[in-house]
Amino acid sequence: MKPNPTRSALLVIDMENGFVHPEGGHWIRFAQSMVPNCVRAVELARAKGIPVFFVKRLYRADGSDVELTRYPGWVAGGRACRPASTGPNSAQAPEGLRPQPGDYTIIKPRWSAFFQTELDLILRRLDVRTVILTGTTTPNCIRTTCYDAIALEYNTVVLTDCCSSHTEEIQRVNLEDMARAGAILMDSASFADYGPGTVEDLSAAIRARMLEEDTVPEPFRSEDGQVFWPDLW
Repeated sequence: MKPNPTRSALLVIDMENGFVHPEGGHWIRFAQSMVPNCVRAVELARAKGIPVFFVKRLYRADGSDVELTRYPGWVAGGRACRPASTGPNSAQAPEGLRPQPGDYTIIKPRWSAFFQTELDLILRRLDVRTVILTGTTTPNCIRTTCYDAIALEYNTVVLTDCCSSHTEEIQRVNLEDMARAGAILMDSASFADYGPGTVEDLSAAIRARMLEEDTVPEPFRSEDGQVFWPDLW
């Protein structure tokens, strides 16, 4: 395992034929045009010692694991994201976005890369503090992963020209919302200069400040009189 001085990980989410290919059942209009930027980000991450996670969506042939809200579209759209096929509805990734030795593959059952997956466990084992998000779609899988990452105390970066939506307006407003929630927006050109210290470890900074100020948390008292002390660690 290479040294990872940035303590970061790059996530490539749902960049597979079912979403990227124009004939795919879940096709996203701007996904294909973002492939070169995603490939470049992956190459940069590997060169920097940043572990790369390919987060994929795979559906069973009978559709028993498809989201209930997506099932009608999955049937009508040609049953996308199946591992056994290689056509426009397959889970095959574009050239340059396929795992290499040392990369990780995560299979997610829903939108967020963290929902019922081992991603958080592996990131913590790798001592990762910052996640960098790329892929599709911005309002769904990127956004839910972003919010879960922040909730789990990861510093969260979104590479704006490495993720995609169905329209430019959807892309813009969702990026703005994620920024308001605390995500750091960066483009792939800026990512070329990414290194230790580019992103502040906010959780570590908060802990350091509390220790410096010798802050003692106030207990929480429930209505029945029970006392709960917050666990800072």
